[in-house]
Amino acid sequence: MYSPFFAFLSRMKYVDRWSLMRNTYPENLSTHSFEVAALSHLLALIAKRRFGKEIDPERAAVLGLYHDMPEILTGDLPTPVKYYNPVIKSAYAEVEKAASQKLLSALPQDLREEMTPFFLPEKKDEALRPLVKAADKLCAYIKCREERRAGNAEFSKAEESTAEALRKMDLAEVQVFIDEFLPAFDLTLDQISDRTGDESHV
Repeated sequence: MYSPFFAFLSRMKYVDRWSLMRNTYPENLSTHSFEVAALSHLLALIAKRRFGKEIDPERAAVLGLYHDMPEILTGDLPTPVKYYNPVIKSAYAEVEKAASQKLLSALPQDLREEMTPFFLPEKKDEALRPLVKAADKLCAYIKCREERRAGNAEFSKAEESTAEALRKMDLAEVQVFIDEFLPAFDLTLDQISDRTGDESHV
């Protein structure tokens, strides 16, 4: 009996994000998931090294990697629709849960138990999930800034609302990222390369 789980996973690249908006740089779910995984790992590492939290950066990365995989089945519902009112928000949460269960059922039985927490929240990951959510928001914020710098005003409002959402999270790890990592996104490749190995930015 074969498992279709990773055949599902491979289709993440066909799910476009920001579908209601004109994009200068198209973004798919596969790219987004990689970036969220990397940022989740970084935020958890900052939490561990800078703030002394007993936290597992590698687990945070895996949570980030799979955080949007149910959208293979549900599609990427635009934020204004997803959060339009409590009824829609609650209904969509149930749809996402059903999609997660469908994906888990595609795994061999002996692998499901360890994979389940990456799709259905468990108490042991309560400290990590805010960091994964913050990584998701940071990726959206970076995308909005990139579009604005390219002259695309379509993302101006989204940039403002995402920045506000990040402020409301009030996470020290997010502020570290904003202070130490975000400015480099405004540089050209040559400027980034020139600063590599330059300790003056630390």
